[in-house]
Amino acid sequence: MRIAVTGSIATDHLMTFPGRFADQLVADQLHTVSLSFLVDDLDVRRGGVAPNICYGMGLLGLSPILVGAAGEDFADYRAWLDRHGVDTGSVHISDVLHTARFVCTTDTDHNQIASFYTGAMSEARQIELQPVADRVGGLDLVLIGADDPDAMLRHTQECRSRGIPFAADPSQQLARMPGEDIRVLVEGAAYLFTNEYEKALIESKTGWTADEILAKVDTRITTLGASGVRIERVGEPVIEVGCAEEEAKVDPTGVGDAFRAGFLAGTAWGLSLERSAQLGCMLATLVIETLGTQEYELRRGHFMERFTKAYGEEAAADVQAHLS
Repeated sequence: MRIAVTGSIATDHLMTFPGRFADQLVADQLHTVSLSFLVDDLDVRRGGVAPNICYGMGLLGLSPILVGAAGEDFADYRAWLDRHGVDTGSVHISDVLHTARFVCTTDTDHNQIASFYTGAMSEARQIELQPVADRVGGLDLVLIGADDPDAMLRHTQECRSRGIPFAADPSQQLARMPGEDIRVLVEGAAYLFTNEYEKALIESKTGWTADEILAKVDTRITTLGASGVRIERVGEPVIEVGCAEEEAKVDPTGVGDAFRAGFLAGTAWGLSLERSAQLGCMLATLVIETLGTQEYELRRGHFMERFTKAYGEEAAADVQAHLS
């Protein structure tokens, strides 16, 4: 099964300030703020929703096709993804812009001052999916993740016009997109991924009820944080899958991307919706135990032990056949 994943490609530059931002602010001078913070460290991490999802799929043995826009500075990132099974042959490289960048400084109270540079991501709207399909011999599914809004709309409309099944995963872009655009992204999706808040936001902005949205998509998947995931289909019983037990809670960043990676892998293997969700939840647990969205490892023996403990022998047998 050939799955393309579209979405943002970015690097995260994370710094720590050994003090309190509040101590540096003068109440009656906030209109002329000019501050510089001497930070203790700099942690540069690979990020972006599309590479995060592709990385997880690659660890599970698939060859997902990454579709997005980056700058000339993408070379090292590309090599990392290639090494982990990701097909990067359809990444658009800008001639003039750097790869998108998230720059964030956190103080001792966990307050943050951050900036996001969209950079080359703005050129994702130039990408057409048909050449991607031609290069890899066709596409069975396209996940349309958070990206340049015009790119998200273009990819959705192209999938619809060419009859390519697509998964809608608008996530962070829901806050800025109007209801009319969100309707375009959602209607006709094979899968609709959101968390609980995003679910409510879609309903509020589109004016559609939960039942109306469910009638417009094949499968609605709502992640519930520590409570797991809920899967709904018209006329079918609701499926609820709990999370696997954590060994530690280090950093929740990228957990949702890992769930999608596991779920899509299960779908590619022909597993049931329940099994696919269990696989996604197990992969998400590995991410929450690790600092960084692409720093976790998948040791198959250990992974299957934990999966068996969480979901039982029968579920483990279904997954093991594809992980061996």
